[in-house]
Amino acid sequence: MPELKFLVSPEIGKAIREDHLYDLVIVGAGPAGLTAAVYAARKKLDTLLISKDIGGQTLLTSDIENYMGYHYISGKELAAKFEEQVKKYPIDIAVGEEVTSIRKEGDDFVLATSTGKTIKGRAVIVATGKRSRPLNVPGERELVGRGVSYCAVCDAPLFAGKDVIVVGAGNSGATAVVDLLKIANRIYVVDIMPTWRADPVLVERIEAAGEKVKTFFEHEVVRIEGKDMVEGIVLRPRGGGDEVRLSVQGVFIEIGLIPNSDLAKGFLELNDAGEIVVDCRCRTSVPGVFAAGDVTNVPEKQVIIAAGEGAKAALSAYAYLISQRR
Repeated sequence: MPELKFLVSPEIGKAIREDHLYDLVIVGAGPAGLTAAVYAARKKLDTLLISKDIGGQTLLTSDIENYMGYHYISGKELAAKFEEQVKKYPIDIAVGEEVTSIRKEGDDFVLATSTGKTIKGRAVIVATGKRSRPLNVPGERELVGRGVSYCAVCDAPLFAGKDVIVVGAGNSGATAVVDLLKIANRIYVVDIMPTWRADPVLVERIEAAGEKVKTFFEHEVVRIEGKDMVEGIVLRPRGGGDEVRLSVQGVFIEIGLIPNSDLAKGFLELNDAGEIVVDCRCRTSVPGVFAAGDVTNVPEKQVIIAAGEGAKAALSAYAYLISQRR
């Protein structure tokens, strides 16, 4: 059995050791990556955790009422608890770095970052999560940060007393509406489908608000208007008909997520949705590379599921490493 390189209390959060061969490189620090880091550290693996941020989509979640052990906790609070636990272990943590590609070199893996750094590891876990899906309509890109938002949790307080529209009637859109109920003056909701696709408990809260929320089902967004700030949005019935212009000061786009799997394109197997394909042990199409969380094809994108998959990925990576003979 090969010898693993146990760490001896290095400085936590130190810079990436580019001339070093890590046992395990974990890319992404959402619930999956952070949990994987704890499990890897407990197995005494020489580990690097690298990510653009710590917390991932958890930071964009307001109320979490279904994570075991907490009757209620905010996304930011839960992410902080994850981070606090990870930092108790002697692993290297690099925040603010984005991995752009992975390739195999001999028996090891080489990862490149957007800042030109090179990282080497004997095994890799990809836990990069997902990002907000854009509408791709005129005015959207120009007005991002000036009334167009992809995060009601982050930006809702900026729209106190204003009229806003939420694009999307799934769980993300419904959660955004609930967040805005006590803040905005009037809330419009638009979706291409004929009805809500959100959990009943969310829909009940919204319907209890009465006329404060007005829905435009089976409509699509044509364009977002405004010069320096959002001034309005134009909708069109999907079956044809006259366009509808609403005077709003905020547009919250909540139409789903795109997997952050660009770093794996051409290297790992992806499904039609761009998710990394994994088996029940979080193994990808390339031995030695594992994936966990929302970036994978595992169903049901939930914090608790991502955390569990992160644990599985780390244990599978450990089993892979001790099976390698060098």
